[in-house]
Amino acid sequence: MRLKRVKAIARKEAIQIVRDPLSLIMAFLMPVMLLFIFGYAITMDVNQLETVVLDLDKSALSRELVSGLRESGYFKVTGYLNSQKEIDNYLDSNKAQVAISIPADFSREIKAGRSAGLQAIVDGSDSNKAAIAIGYVSAATEIYSKRISGSAGPPAIEPKVRVWYNPELKSRNFVIPGLVAVIMMVIAALLTSLTIAREWERGTMEQLISTPVKPSELILGKLSPYFLIGFIDMVMSIMLAVFLFDVPLRGSVALLLVLSSVFLFGGLSLGILISIVAKSQLVASQIAMVATFLPSFLLSGFLFAIANMPPPLRAVTRVIPARYYVAVLKGIFLKGSPFNLLITESVLLVIFGAAVFAIANRKFKKRIF
Repeated sequence: MRLKRVKAIARKEAIQIVRDPLSLIMAFLMPVMLLFIFGYAITMDVNQLETVVLDLDKSALSRELVSGLRESGYFKVTGYLNSQKEIDNYLDSNKAQVAISIPADFSREIKAGRSAGLQAIVDGSDSNKAAIAIGYVSAATEIYSKRISGSAGPPAIEPKVRVWYNPELKSRNFVIPGLVAVIMMVIAALLTSLTIAREWERGTMEQLISTPVKPSELILGKLSPYFLIGFIDMVMSIMLAVFLFDVPLRGSVALLLVLSSVFLFGGLSLGILISIVAKSQLVASQIAMVATFLPSFLLSGFLFAIANMPPPLRAVTRVIPARYYVAVLKGIFLKGSPFNLLITESVLLVIFGAAVFAIANRKFKKRIF
């Protein structure tokens, strides 16, 4: 392999990129747009649940309970009802997700030292939101119960919970690093998926084949300028995660950049392989999107826990590079993990990049079919 030939191919590809400013602009804008859109659209946090209250007791104690729900920040009381039938109308029309029904004997039971009933009706069409809402109601009523009971004795069990790595339990802190992995996988493959196919469609591949350049030199030359573009995209995505979305970056920036570069090389090599196999820009771009976005989004552990997937799908996730890059990003961002805790993921990313590059090199033939 001669470095001079690689530089010549890289220079030719860089000139081609500069001559297509629209594609260059999209290469830099697309990751920013995707991170911005998905970053704000995908959230697991549940706040300001629209809540209606049917207070049949109308006492100071019932009003204090409703006030506690409102002040928690999780419930937004949007209306007070007069009858049980109105609850169905609010839930059916999506005007409320939670309905609190306080019975007429609520305060009387409490003053008598007995347990007072309370009904919470939750819209279960969104099971995740419903489960979280039930937990919020249970926590809020438990706090209220302790406040009004006036019990001075210590509880039999008093757990002291400490949450590590994401103490505020903000979903954005684990969603954004996963998004960076998904977006970079898609961008990397799309950037290079058109390179070889474009040469075939424009009829310039015959000229390249007639030169003494080797397949590995051609692939590396084609890949080099896109690696620079992808690296800039990656840095921009990391900066947006830290400065726009306030995701804590507790680990080594240098380690993050090095491992991200390894992942980027694998993604670009995958795009080159797709371009070699497809020989059509349209087909190559479609294959690149399907082969990167869906597996990275669904099977990387970004949103859905791999442990909860069926065994066949769990086996498939082992060949998804985004799975290991997501683990790297979450480890460095949230846990500050050093390299020795990320060796397995790092080695697998290196193997993926080397394997895909070797397959692309083997698939590319310097002859016209």
